Amino acid sequence: MSLLRINFESQYLANNHEVYVILPDKPRDQTPAQFYRSGKKYKVLWLLHGTYGDQSDWVRKTNIELYAEEKDLVVVMPPALNSNYSNWNDTMLGFKMFDYLTEELMPFIYGWLPVSDRRENNFIAGLSMGGRGTIKYAVNHPDRFAAAAVLSAAPMDFDELKPGHPCPLLNTEDPRMRATLRNAGGVEAFKASNENVWAIIDRLAPTGKLPRLMFACGEQDQLLYPFYLAFQRHCREIGLEAHWYSLPGYKHEWRFWDLGIQEALRFFGL
Repeated sequence: MSLLRINFESQYLANNHEVYVILPDKPRDQTPAQFYRSGKKYKVLWLLHGTYGDQSDWVRKTNIELYAEEKDLVVVMPPALNSNYSNWNDTMLGFKMFDYLTEELMPFIYGWLPVSDRRENNFIAGLSMGGRGTIKYAVNHPDRFAAAAVLSAAPMDFDELKPGHPCPLLNTEDPRMRATLRNAGGVEAFKASNENVWAIIDRLAPTGKLPRLMFACGEQDQLLYPFYLAFQRHCREIGLEAHWYSLPGYKHEWRFWDLGIQEALRFFGL
């Protein structure tokens, strides 16, 4: 495989930044003209990193390059800082990460690289914060993705948001959540926004519009596994079919995510 590192100025992020792209290698039995001028459009995986990470994480810490080669797949890995894949309009010059992926990076990749823009050829996956980003993109833009794989993350019922909640993702006093709520305009605005994927899934589940969904979590992930199970029960209640993947002995760790992305590629049918 070829690893392409693209540095460009983003309108939505208001900075220069670097995106990693894994591209298929030219087979040795083809000439450069045959391969590079073939006109083939590849299937593409939009692969999201977690908190404290960047666009290099998946390449450095898993075998994603090998898996992409086996599947003849293009993989696009954008940087997101610790943005929660949300728009932060009042941060610096603005850091509109949610809009960036669909409104800037996807047109950029479709226009400049040999990848298909057809829904059935586009997939999205991510771990932890990137898993939350994955499900947020999947349910807010269900027309863009055939399937989504959420690793070590799960939708949460925002009706449980309260001061002192044992989970920092639902604790309104947690510094990160406090900043998130302030950015959204308060608790009620946050609940009414594109962040409330639990409510959006409830609304869309009967329509058949959602992409195929996979959720994965290590059974020793003490913070997130209970939410994984809670959302699994909720899906049964609302009649939403999803693919569930959990393994004993694994925590919030790269060893699990390397296995999880392999399961995701199988789930995608690649």
